[in-house]
Amino acid sequence: MFSFDCKLGAVLRRTALVLVALSPSSLAFAQECMLGTDLSAGARTALENTAREFVDFAARGDIVALRQNSIPTLAANFAPIEQAINQNKQSFSNPTVRREFVLDASNYPARQPRVEFFCGIYGATGHTANSAGFVLTNIDPARYAIAVLDTSGAKGPYMVTVIMQQVGPQWKLAGFYPKAESVNGHDANWFLQQARAYKQKGELHNAWFYYVMAWDMNAPVDFMSTLQLDQISAEMQQARPSDLPAQNPMPLAAAGRTFNVTEMFPVAADAGLALVVKYQSNDVSNTAQAFQDNTAVMHALVARYPELRQAFQAVVARAVAPSGQDYGTLLAMKDIK
Repeated sequence: MFSFDCKLGAVLRRTALVLVALSPSSLAFAQECMLGTDLSAGARTALENTAREFVDFAARGDIVALRQNSIPTLAANFAPIEQAINQNKQSFSNPTVRREFVLDASNYPARQPRVEFFCGIYGATGHTANSAGFVLTNIDPARYAIAVLDTSGAKGPYMVTVIMQQVGPQWKLAGFYPKAESVNGHDANWFLQQARAYKQKGELHNAWFYYVMAWDMNAPVDFMSTLQLDQISAEMQQARPSDLPAQNPMPLAAAGRTFNVTEMFPVAADAGLALVVKYQSNDVSNTAQAFQDNTAVMHALVARYPELRQAFQAVVARAVAPSGQDYGTLLAMKDIK
């Protein structure tokens, strides 16, 4: 069974940078995908009721019930789901299903490394207003369902995407993606408008990161494509700065050394929007040295791109060792002189 990652920071934002539109030329390879409107009334009701039940479990913090109703591979590695629920359970009230899809891969003889699903009617140039595409990896032969729900609560409006796999006559939980629809009081359209304003001013780094926020907040999951998401993706590519880390690290001179920056992406923080910068480190076990390096990297980054002061309230530097272990430091922008 393919895995679902609930660490919604870096993963979704990295994907936002490389997402491409699904090509109509690939339709010959598509497997069956049905919209909710294509289902019988009984089948649609059963799917929606199950999705709402899973969200209700999450709202009550009933991790045991969710795990018991999950597919075995997810139940065996439930910690990311549990963490996501515990961090957001106050925002899962009043679940209402927005859209649902059924992806049928049951005719495959064995697990497939990559399968594309095309839902709805596509036009000559790709997506139409109601179409959607999904790219799933390491997928077992089965029927899957994706339900996108709107919820509310103490943290404001949320979008929750529930992934399910059919086991016998029942839908079992296969993934759970909660996502705030408002960041510091601003919705996805606000970030899109800000991105366009930064682009018009020539502040392409700010524009790029705000486009990433707009894409991320509009995307129920990072393996989904829609007309709206493809339009944002195409627009943001026109503003992509040439010096961002991508295939190769970005060298950054700081404190008499050169640090190799591997990732930069925006995240919501308590104090406002923060920019995360990850860089390569030989060793993070010496936390005092890692703190000094992090501080030097943040100061050098803002010195190189002073426009960031207008768009972010904080910077987070994360030194990442070859083992994947990392050490992070946050500084408010006002403290970066």
